[in-house]
Amino acid sequence: MYSNIVSALSRLRHNRVFEIVVITVIIISALEIGAKTFPLSDSAVFVTKIMDRAITIFFLFEILIRFIAEPRKKDFFKSGWNIFDTLVVVISLIPINESEMALLARLIRVFRVLRMISIIPELRVLINSLLKAMPQMGYVVLLMFIIFYIYAAIGSYLFAPINEVLWGNIAISMLTLFRVMTFEDWTDVMYETQAVYGFSWIYYMTFIFLTAFAFLNMVIGIVINVMEQEQREARERELAADPEKQDISNREVNAELHAQIDELQSEIAEIKALIVANRRETKT
Repeated sequence: MYSNIVSALSRLRHNRVFEIVVITVIIISALEIGAKTFPLSDSAVFVTKIMDRAITIFFLFEILIRFIAEPRKKDFFKSGWNIFDTLVVVISLIPINESEMALLARLIRVFRVLRMISIIPELRVLINSLLKAMPQMGYVVLLMFIIFYIYAAIGSYLFAPINEVLWGNIAISMLTLFRVMTFEDWTDVMYETQAVYGFSWIYYMTFIFLTAFAFLNMVIGIVINVMEQEQREARERELAADPEKQDISNREVNAELHAQIDELQSEIAEIKALIVANRRETKT
């Protein structure tokens, strides 16, 4: 009896319609949270309270379905996304009316929108790729900080007499350089110093090239590389969990190989025909 329930809930959990319903409820939850930031009438406030309770109950049942459908219950909490979803749902059960935990409960309800990531696999791949890329990006960020520090020190020594607000010390200079890197009215900063130091444009051009172009492309390359690896691993896990999909994938690969072989054979036959025709022409 229990195994039948688990199998039925497992099918429901992986049902595409059920996933769409969950995503729809998450979107409604986000809209409901946004509506509370506007001045509402008493009837609208009452409706939002009813919706909030209904959404919380729905999420509670949804997390219970996912937990019961897991064959090995310990494996459920091995996933960080499952732990995150469980904490969000459990804390959402805290009553927010006239409670010391009211602010925390409201903030947790805002984080319910992040459950969209745990539901949609593609978003999980993006977040996992970003987290895995952090260690590699750390060295790029460290090198960027060194460049920032050097240019900020130079800028503070040269340009502080020109504008104390932008170049007064090394910390303020780093903020100014961040403004330059993000192209936020950076030409105004350059023109101001260029009026005194005519060749100061070299300072800005080299800094922008190193930070906005070189380092930014390095970060993008690292993220794309990790993302491709994560997508490949996710595909392998999906195929390992579903042998039928693996068989289908193998058949697709075999069919593609056979098609390529047939195409090569036809091209070889055409080449042979051309060679034979040329030999006949030379003999005649």
